[in-house]
Amino acid sequence: MRILIVEDEPKLAQALKQGLENEHYEAKVAETGEEGFFLVHAEKFDLMILDLMLPGRDGLEALSALRHLGLSTPVLIVSARDTLEDRVRGLDAGADDYLIKPFAFAELLARVRALIRRGRADEILRFKAADLEMDRVTHKVARDGVTLDLTAREYELLEYLLLHQDRAVSREMLARDIWREVKRATPLDNVIDVHMARLRKKVDGAAGRRLIHTLRGVGFMLSEETP
Repeated sequence: MRILIVEDEPKLAQALKQGLENEHYEAKVAETGEEGFFLVHAEKFDLMILDLMLPGRDGLEALSALRHLGLSTPVLIVSARDTLEDRVRGLDAGADDYLIKPFAFAELLARVRALIRRGRADEILRFKAADLEMDRVTHKVARDGVTLDLTAREYELLEYLLLHQDRAVSREMLARDIWREVKRATPLDNVIDVHMARLRKKVDGAAGRRLIHTLRGVGFMLSEETP
């Protein structure tokens, strides 16, 4: 799941980015309202975290323009503006939630999960294959009840395999959809294979039943049955 952070304070922006990535979200930072406005139209995000006091076009202006154009991406405002009037203006402009600075990261994370859950009400929020379980809201993954410590990239790969459960996933698909590389190259194939080997070790290493399979000359498959 991808989150756009529109925040002009570098330390806060990087702290939020690092914190979200540690929770297996993919996070991207925009420092101005104009940059955020451009990115949210150019790329797909599951959530936007938006500061109000930005250089150039402020957060409220950017949000109002985005909603006017029909953007439905959930938006969480984070701002030092703490009056009731400020909160009302933010929500009236189209925000889904409003969090006052300073805030605890745990609270921001809880609100992020709630907004993503609300925004993805029609999507599958939990995956299960044999004794492997993934919660796409909390980003927790467990095998036989034991939590797996996955990197952000490993989580993305496993999520993709679960989305395509019992179907072949080629290296071309992974290069395009996970690494976002249009042109596949041999060095990237090697990188993909290394990440898949690490993921397989974490998912299948201590289990008696293999779930991630290599399809020679094709790619990979996550399946309860041996292909």
